[in-house]
Amino acid sequence: MRLFIRYTFRFIAVFLECIYALLFIGAFYFAYSLVLTIPPVKDKAILHQERTAINDSTFVLNHSWSRKTKDAYYEVYLIGAPFERGVAYGKLLKEPIQRQEDHFISSISKMVPSARYRYFLMLLIGFINRNLDDYIPLEYQSEIYGVSFSFSDKYDYLRNKYSRILNYHAAHDIGHALNDYSMVGCTSFAVQDEYSSDSNIIIGRNFDFYMGDDFAKEKVLTIMKPDKGYGYVSYSWAGFMGVVSGMNEKGLTVTINASKSQIPTASKVPISILTREILQYASTTQEAIAIAKKRDVFVSETIMVGCAKEHKTILIEKAPDKMDVYESNKHWLVCSNHYQGKDFFNTDINQQNMQGSDSKYRYDRMKELLFDNFPISASKTAEILRNKNGLNNEFLGYGNAQSINQLIAHHGVIFEPEKGLMWISTNPFQMGKFVCYDLNKIFKNPYLSINEKITVDSMGITGDSFLNSDDYKKFVKWKTIKQHLFDDYMLGIKYPMTKEEATEFINLNAENYNSYMTLGEYYKEHKEYREAISYFKIALTKHPSSLNETKSIENLIHECNKLIAKN
Repeated sequence: MRLFIRYTFRFIAVFLECIYALLFIGAFYFAYSLVLTIPPVKDKAILHQERTAINDSTFVLNHSWSRKTKDAYYEVYLIGAPFERGVAYGKLLKEPIQRQEDHFISSISKMVPSARYRYFLMLLIGFINRNLDDYIPLEYQSEIYGVSFSFSDKYDYLRNKYSRILNYHAAHDIGHALNDYSMVGCTSFAVQDEYSSDSNIIIGRNFDFYMGDDFAKEKVLTIMKPDKGYGYVSYSWAGFMGVVSGMNEKGLTVTINASKSQIPTASKVPISILTREILQYASTTQEAIAIAKKRDVFVSETIMVGCAKEHKTILIEKAPDKMDVYESNKHWLVCSNHYQGKDFFNTDINQQNMQGSDSKYRYDRMKELLFDNFPISASKTAEILRNKNGLNNEFLGYGNAQSINQLIAHHGVIFEPEKGLMWISTNPFQMGKFVCYDLNKIFKNPYLSINEKITVDSMGITGDSFLNSDDYKKFVKWKTIKQHLFDDYMLGIKYPMTKEEATEFINLNAENYNSYMTLGEYYKEHKEYREAISYFKIALTKHPSSLNETKSIENLIHECNKLIAKN
């Protein structure tokens, strides 16, 4: 994967130098032509209203409100028509929204240091998303337009606020394809009947979407009471109006898992907008399927849908060219990052994904954990989502992508849809305590008062004891050094390291192949090829996370040998 990224960066650099002059001539016209059309809004009176501060982190605007919890995430309650609730969302969460965009832009700037290359990337994504507003329902366009008024002015040089936020909703999908899922390796499961502690459906999922630690700091629990459709609760980040994990008032749940995609050339409906529509307008699996069928998407994704009414969970497998529905004939269902339905399972791209990535390994590991731990309760679900070992409970080092818990998750969630209960994780990753919410209380009245208690403290799940261990402290230090080494060999941000410091780095996480692969890349960049080869060879003995990673390491060894022979 790192080899792929490195060659991609080098190719882009050469390519951009060749066409930069042409781009400069046409850039202003091209950028102007990619500005998305503002949706029509008749009544903008709410723009002139201001939020009322209850304290420095609690705000009210009409019947909507927001507050920061003692566990450092935000709750925001929204009610009303699309533009109205969008403006309210923006005004109530203005500061975290602007910080979130800062973190996003900062991550992109670090990955692509050159300003002109970033500008080209903006144009490229703008070209892919040139007709994005044709595929997003007007209701959500109006809502997102309302939110956009609270975005920062300082990035207006990239594009106007509405075009930016709409593109951010598609960035999640484009990131899936361009990164080949290197930062997206989600795992989820559902159990019921004899596999559930009380026979009801229990669903657990890790959302392993990683854009850096800062991006994941400020999470938002959105409680939506729209003027049309069903009320729902979702968990994500500030400024994001799509849904990646959520449950509605009828006990229908949605979560998403990426599957292998081709690089898109044109946008359709972002997956998070499709799942938002399902959550807002479906109460049964058939209604969810009908909504999914009528929308075109531009990346491949699996949508897990749990249904209280029908006492079942299905997988909607959606791709740009077709769709399938997978139902298990067992009392359990596991989803990682490959397709399982008959229409997709034997396709070349799905089989290559299963053979080359860590998806099948995590699928098998999740099955093993379910078989070893059933009947499953909410607390056991949290234990499973936090499990850091591999098949047969083998220790793979901390942070191996073959683990269910890769120590990168933006969040974890647990649903008991037939009881109307939803648990959300707190920082860090899915390792902090899980807070339980009762959707029956949330949606029992026309309005939700800011004074209403909506959590169930007695059903909360305590944080992982691993957070208090020396191993966790070592992992945090290891991750920091690993990032410095990555910045050195990939971005040219120099990080001097002695041999003694390299040994110390290894000892922080000695069983993770990435410790050795990262040092190998570092020494290769510094032209110490024999030292690099020695680390690469050790990495091959330490459970590389996939066949693709193994091939990458072998190719790096081959490169080093060629460079030694050349010199």
